[in-house]
Amino acid sequence: MHEFIIKTNKKEDLVDISKEISKIVLNSGIKDGTLTAFVPHTTAGITINEGADPDVKKDILNALSRIVPDKENYAHAEGNSPAHIKASILGSSVNIIMKDNNLALGTWQKVFFSEFDGPRNRKVWVALSENHAR
Repeated sequence: MHEFIIKTNKKEDLVDISKEISKIVLNSGIKDGTLTAFVPHTTAGITINEGADPDVKKDILNALSRIVPDKENYAHAEGNSPAHIKASILGSSVNIIMKDNNLALGTWQKVFFSEFDGPRNRKVWVALSENHAR
């Protein structure tokens, strides 16, 4: 398992972590297999989406804020229930195919760490599995 730290700078943000994950794959020497990236936090998540147009990140965050408003009658005493809910919507892990020692992502796809309770120092765990089939 591999781990890297992300320092988020905003309360809510989608941070492109594709390069960090790609380095792990490249350094592994694994040609073909699968990768799982996992976020061990309850107020952050991970997702794959378009990385070419920064407005997509804004639209995702805006839509999540409409779905899960900050001002609501939440019972959780810490006051960060919206962050927990948004993290649950996006999820805590993604699986990615590795092909020819690279991430097999679509043309516009990037991997985003999804911060909902920042700024903070966060962890991402990455596990690789080699495909031995011929």
